[in-house]
Amino acid sequence: MAKAYALYNPMAGNGQKDEALTRLQEIVTDTLVLLDMTADDTYDKLFSEIEGDDYIIICGGDGTLNRFINKVSDKSIENDIRYFPCGSGNDFAREFGKEKYAAPFSIKQYLTDLPTVEVNGKSSLFINGMGFGIDGYCCEEGDRIRAVSDKPVDYTAIAIKGLLFHFKPVNAKVTVDGKEYSFKKVWIAPTMNGKYYGGGIMPTPDQNRASESRKLSLLVFHGSNALKTLIMFPSLFKGEHLKYKKNVAIFEGYDISVEFDSPRAAQIDGETVLNLTSYRARSAKLVKTESPAEVN
Repeated sequence: MAKAYALYNPMAGNGQKDEALTRLQEIVTDTLVLLDMTADDTYDKLFSEIEGDDYIIICGGDGTLNRFINKVSDKSIENDIRYFPCGSGNDFAREFGKEKYAAPFSIKQYLTDLPTVEVNGKSSLFINGMGFGIDGYCCEEGDRIRAVSDKPVDYTAIAIKGLLFHFKPVNAKVTVDGKEYSFKKVWIAPTMNGKYYGGGIMPTPDQNRASESRKLSLLVFHGSNALKTLIMFPSLFKGEHLKYKKNVAIFEGYDISVEFDSPRAAQIDGETVLNLTSYRARSAKLVKTESPAEVN
């Protein structure tokens, strides 16, 4: 009988590990091997034991997926890789119409040719998106709340308070495949590989992670005051923000850089990065050729 090696993140889903693993055990009929993916010896054990018909199940949210793709980026994995969504945001799963605790489904085809993002001189892969602005602020505040409370984090409330009182927009310089653009009063500037991030936000509705071009998409939400931004913000969850043409700019490209004129928090697949002034995201096709002209 095949074995299912379930890699779980103890902190995914606001720490509701026990419930998630109980649900998984009710679904999977093959022999289940549970491995804490944060333990030092997990990957050595996995790759020394796994055999031809066995498969891997990644259990967690978008941050767990990010941890996995970066941990195994130098390995060639022949076995099937499945995903059991049990995080707090589950934006990757949302893209495929899967809800929290949906039966594990194969995602191996989406884990190759992933884009990279460089922050503070360090490059890593990302699967959904690189957020910069009010979204990073929300992650920062969420982390702060989780450190002192075990109650679920209300990101909507954080966003509303941030927009009205705490988060200050910045000026930004954006470079897309060598072309520069300047924006004032920027609230968010995410670069996307997938369609969703931030618990259902759809910043670039036409982005397709499976496209042959492998282009990335950038949204710059800019130029409005706090109250107007708050009024427009819910439209991001339905992709209806595109109608606000004075305040929304969308770009596609292989090499995207964003530079703020003062530090702000950012997030990579939901994982917080503090005090960032810039990032550079690059398509896998660009990394292979090192020239946007060669992939256009």
